Parts: sequence; structure tokens; C-alpha cells
Amino acid sequence: MIKPIELVIFDCDGVLVDSERIALRLQVALGAEFGWPLTAADVVDRFIGRSKESICEQIAERLGEETAAVWWERLMRRHREAVDAGLEAVDGLPEALAAITLPVCVASSGSHEKMRHTLGVTGLRERFEGHVFSSSEVPRGKPAPDLFLHAARRMGVDPAACVVVEDSRPGVQAARAAGMRSFGYAGGLTPAERLAGPGTVVFDDMRKLPVLIAEQGV
Repeated sequence: MIKPIELVIFDCDGVLVDSERIALRLQVALGAEFGWPLTAADVVDRFIGRSKESICEQIAERLGEETAAVWWERLMRRHREAVDAGLEAVDGLPEALAAITLPVCVASSGSHEKMRHTLGVTGLRERFEGHVFSSSEVPRGKPAPDLFLHAARRMGVDPAACVVVEDSRPGVQAARAAGMRSFGYAGGLTPAERLAGPGTVVFDDMRKLPVLIAEQGV
């Protein structure tokens, strides 16, 4: 028997804040700087939706740990500068949040520092205050279920009563592994076919999210 939805768990980058396009551009540029030619598709496949540890591990395997550390430092510095220059919420997200009456939280591969910054710049920080969870709090990042299970536990909700809003393949895989239903947002960088799968509703307009949640909520 399907449980009624009691909690909506949002990813951050690409779901709440339109920052994945920034990360994509910066990662491609850094790859060129360090001699690792990366296409946009490569970045989506390798990096988008993954934790710092996963990304740095891949860079270290290719270029060495020292280069991975420098790469990450440059990425974070340039990302902060780009965010300050004009990061916005994902199109339609503020309207969707205004219409969602269920409890909500954030569970992201990003650090707490990064999320405080991006949610603050876009005016979303207050909406999720005290209910923001990072992969730095769990042993394994997405696609492992650890982060979503941690968020559900902290929010006091059965995983079967949670739904996840994600925009990356590792994210929807993590939701499935956690036994949660998910909504795969295909209005960003990840193609719809990479989000599709069991227990996942794929959509491309954030304004539709409240209705989709209501349809799945009973």
C-alpha cells in the first residue's frame, strides 16, 4: 500500500537554484586549463549531482590528488563569484513552493557553506531554515541512499512517505535506493531519458510540481 506523502525533499543545485549551468561552464573551462578535455555531456555524466568527494576522486584518478585539490579550490572560488554576479531560482520554483503546503527540506551533494550562499542569494534560505542536509553528513553521497534516509530520519518521516525532487541521474537513483518516490526535473541539464525509471515522474516545468505532488499524494 502506497503511503500518503508527508515530506518533499528537494535537491538544491538545478532544482531550487539555477546553478548547474554555472557549474557546467566552469567544469568545462577547468578541464581545458588542466589538460582534460571535457564536453558538456561529460560533465553532466561525471559530475552533476555528485558529491565533492566523488568529483575530486575522479579528477585525482586522471590528474593526481594535488591537481584535484587545486581544481576544486578554483571551482569553488569562481562559482562563488558567478553566484554573486546574478544567480536566480529555477524558473517557476518560487510559484511551486508557494503552492506546496507539505513539510519540505533540502538534501544536496553541496556543502552547507555553498547552500547558505546560493539559497541566500536567491531568497530561498528562510523557506528551508533548519531543514537543510548535506552529503557531508553521511558516509556515502548519491547515488547511495544515505543522504535521503538521513533527511527523512532527521525530519521524523518514514522514507516510504517521502518524495524527492531531483534533476540528476545519481539523485533519482538515490531516491529509488532509499525506497522513495521521485520527481525528475528535466528542465535543466539532464535529459529526460536519464531520469526516467521506476517510481519516478519526469516533468519539465516547476510550476507543474504542486499538481504532480497532489496526484501522487494519496
